[in-house]
Amino acid sequence: MNAIPSSMRANVRLKRGKEKPILRGHPWVFSGAIASLDREVEPGTGCAVCDAGGTILGHGYYNPHASIAVRMLTRGNTLFTGELLRRRLEKAAASRASILADDTSACRLVNSEGDFIPGLIVDRYGDGLCIQITTAGMERWREAVLSHLDALIKPSFVYERSDAEERAREQCEPRNRCGPVQGRIPAPLHVLENGIRYLVDLAAGQKTGMFLDQRENRRLFRHYAAERVVADCFAYTGGFSLNALAGGARAVRSIDASVRALDWAKENRRLNGYAAPDADFVDADVFDFLRNCTDRYSMVVLDPPKFARSSRDVPKACRGYKDINLVSMRNMEPGGILFTFSCSQAIDTKLFRQVVFAAAADSGRDVQLLHVLSQPPDHPVNVSHREGEYLKGLVLRVL
Repeated sequence: MNAIPSSMRANVRLKRGKEKPILRGHPWVFSGAIASLDREVEPGTGCAVCDAGGTILGHGYYNPHASIAVRMLTRGNTLFTGELLRRRLEKAAASRASILADDTSACRLVNSEGDFIPGLIVDRYGDGLCIQITTAGMERWREAVLSHLDALIKPSFVYERSDAEERAREQCEPRNRCGPVQGRIPAPLHVLENGIRYLVDLAAGQKTGMFLDQRENRRLFRHYAAERVVADCFAYTGGFSLNALAGGARAVRSIDASVRALDWAKENRRLNGYAAPDADFVDADVFDFLRNCTDRYSMVVLDPPKFARSSRDVPKACRGYKDINLVSMRNMEPGGILFTFSCSQAIDTKLFRQVVFAAAADSGRDVQLLHVLSQPPDHPVNVSHREGEYLKGLVLRVL
């Protein structure tokens, strides 16, 4: 796909003063910032974005149905072309070369706005790829993306997981597109992360099959685990549990409300040569488990799913974060280590810290901050797009 001809592009004019975020490099134009559109267009149509005086600020793609009406692709008069897409994919892949090593075979290759290709996620699993397209605009570039990835990476397989909830808001067609695109996917599919083997289910796993954004945080968790009794809350497939065992933990309990996830976690333990007794796996709501727990743990990780899907959910989410952190701190052994996370984009780093510190103040315990955590380098953030910094984490010592 080459550049979109000017006759096929829409012209979006912003309200006066609304150009400032775009001039600073923010990649989103919200519908409320738009003064006019020169014609009606289909979702994903290419567009030029102009200030109130008609000066072109850049180019992107427009969606009349989405609150994020335009996602910017370029600045100034530069057009987004197939060649520019290829160069951005090439740069993104090259920047991950140092992550893939003998002990790690999975990482994120393209991180949407963080790699200046909004609407596209590409994850590498061994010799293959899993792609996810989340916007109507990037849907129009799908064939070009696949062609460039094939030439750049030469993957043994490509699987597509374009089923994210954003596609409904974008009115993408088809709503879901999941399945093999090319090649044969190994069954079972195993990958390495920092020397630990994981079973990956591209069809049914969260995100594109695995939470790759916690790789470095799991490794740090391993560092603290020696001789500790560990509770892995919201364990999913047991990534933190495995790292605790690899770090020499005395006992590890994995807690999750999904029986299927716990079965998967058991299989991952066996895959790495660890015993997987049923008593180490608790099928329970984590809030109920923590409130009713009589055992004391010397290390706890709280890695919950997204509590706030929008700004409307923030007050309730903050109560949830405070609740689980408060009860965890109260029940920890003196000197215990707490890893606590939020993956809610609507909860920024400052607010998350305030909530956790309020829980510490109410716990009656002395608490020390040891580390401030985020997502790893293969999940880069455009510094003009703070919304891309969705993963927040703190490591605390509870005295």
